[in-house]
Amino acid sequence: MTKLELVCPAGTPAALRIAVDSGADAVYMGFRDETNARNFPGLNFSVEELAEALDYAHTRGAKVLLAVNTYAKAGNGDPWIRAVDNAARLKVDAIIMADIGLLAYAKETHPDLRLHLSVQASASNPAAINHYVQEFGIRRVVLPRVLTLPEIRRINERIDIKTEVFAFGGMCPMAEGRCSLSSYITGKSPNMNGVCSPASHVTYVQSGADLKTNLAGFTINTFGPNEQAGYPTLCKGRFAAGGEVGYLFEEPTSLNVTGILPELMDAGVSALKIEGRQRSKAYVREVVRNFRAAIDAAARGERLEINMDGLSEGGQNTTGAYDKKWM
Repeated sequence: MTKLELVCPAGTPAALRIAVDSGADAVYMGFRDETNARNFPGLNFSVEELAEALDYAHTRGAKVLLAVNTYAKAGNGDPWIRAVDNAARLKVDAIIMADIGLLAYAKETHPDLRLHLSVQASASNPAAINHYVQEFGIRRVVLPRVLTLPEIRRINERIDIKTEVFAFGGMCPMAEGRCSLSSYITGKSPNMNGVCSPASHVTYVQSGADLKTNLAGFTINTFGPNEQAGYPTLCKGRFAAGGEVGYLFEEPTSLNVTGILPELMDAGVSALKIEGRQRSKAYVREVVRNFRAAIDAAARGERLEINMDGLSEGGQNTTGAYDKKWM
């Protein structure tokens, strides 16, 4: 088994430097526009900043991956084409994409550009993954967070490219790459506009001792004085249904796989992806350091499970579908 590669978020140039200095093997980021799925104000990189990031990372032995992982708009694909061209010109280590038109363009125009398949493509079986390999020359696939360890093992036995899985951060209970839930009340979705529950539509309202989190004028959750308030997304809201109030889709919680790294390695996983390009520099530093220690321990045949509840959404962690015990 080869040592797991640690792929870390870089929402800003400062976060990139912290991730690299804290032990990241690779960092991933996006341009400052709707070509990437974290198109939030104050985040992401200009072309000039990406060039500087490449120099900083490469001189320290880290790779740079560029996410161009939203779907190009019909009749206005120029921003996405420019993103691919700039990635090739600057010689990023890989570009992460889902749109088949962009994949075809990248393969035909920049044959030396390494292509990774984004989780936004929702490729979760060998037939789908092998299709992307044969048609576009994909070299790595980021698997959706709905697969169990046995399912991941069976996929790796039937494909000839590397697999990357999410290791820490927010969970997505929807079919990744196919979720338009946010767009029903904000008009914007992650796979088309690069934003899920955009900050421009979020408000926090104090109501007596409680704190209400609103999205586009709709109350998504109400937190008591002793509860940790989460960011308002529709899939993680509390709603009244059947005479009860609770989380209909999923409770706010974070993925944490530090306790099952040997099992992921045994299943054939090559890389671990930490979620959180919109998170703070302190978050990036702490999570990357902890995962660096856990991965190095796993490479020595040791198991190092690290409690990171303080960095988790809702203050709790899960191994998600990887270690699923239910049917």
